[in-house]
Amino acid sequence: MTLDQRIGQLFELGLAGDRLGPTEINMIRTDHIGSVWFVDRSSAGVPGINAVASAVQAQVSSESTANIRFFVAANQEGGLIQAMQGPGFSSMPSAVVQGSWALAVLQTRAAAWGQELRSAGINLNFAPVMDVVPPGTDAQNQPIGALQREYGHDPATAGSHGAAFLRGMGQAGIAVTVKHFPGLGRAAGNTDFTTATDTMTTASDPYLASFSQGIAANADFVMVALAKYTRIDPNHLAAFSSVVMTQMLRNTMGFRGVIISDDLGDTAAVASIPPATRAIDFLSAGGDMIISKTSPPADAMVQGIRSRAAADPGFRQRIDDAALRILQAKQTWGLLPC
Repeated sequence: MTLDQRIGQLFELGLAGDRLGPTEINMIRTDHIGSVWFVDRSSAGVPGINAVASAVQAQVSSESTANIRFFVAANQEGGLIQAMQGPGFSSMPSAVVQGSWALAVLQTRAAAWGQELRSAGINLNFAPVMDVVPPGTDAQNQPIGALQREYGHDPATAGSHGAAFLRGMGQAGIAVTVKHFPGLGRAAGNTDFTTATDTMTTASDPYLASFSQGIAANADFVMVALAKYTRIDPNHLAAFSSVVMTQMLRNTMGFRGVIISDDLGDTAAVASIPPATRAIDFLSAGGDMIISKTSPPADAMVQGIRSRAAADPGFRQRIDDAALRILQAKQTWGLLPC
């Protein structure tokens, strides 16, 4: 793989309007983007989504991706956060409801939902949510509790049910993303629309136990939040914090998979930061894979990484380390060339 192809593997690009348009095709060919995701809620059903996913995989070539296939992702949690709908997709209840089920039942249901995703050509789910919302605070917690995205109000329930969901998806051939480390359940503010801050969570917080269960269940990806945790690293958002990603997630918790960002392209929490700086700071702090909902900032991030790599051998090594983790995940799910 060329350096530019390795850089392209670090990106998960949003499909505008849930379609593969000329902009996305051009970025796959020139920026060598290696993964994509469905950004909108769709009622196209399994046949319609599969047509798009198949068109994406048809872009694989030696020139674009070094013959490596794409992760094609969606947000399929359940309840209000179920992007894939229509014929062939079941109606999934919220995580709050899923968290009331027996673990075996949830795993079986998750495997069935995963088969639906697989039939649609999706191989990566941006779920499960492992955030823990304290009892009685759902309405005050905008990113998770108000949307009923948590499996439970204690780490044991959230972790065990998230792990059951993870195992079921894995049975169906779907890679999963544990999110949003180190937790948005006590954060004030939704990072999609504003800045968010957590003044309670510590580096040894009991609420991290749910994420530990996800890691122990062999999560492929862990998504890092775009909130600031004042008792962990008061100077950086989690996605730009080596304390959060390298010290806590890698060294303390032993996670060896892919550390993926939340959306660095079109999120209010990072709007004041130039796109290239977002990407470089995320990678430098220990992150591996960058989500961008929209194309212009993704291209700016690619160009910024290329420029930094040309001048900094140490940063090129960081690129290689991140790309290797992503390729190892792709190997696990059969996306490398035979």
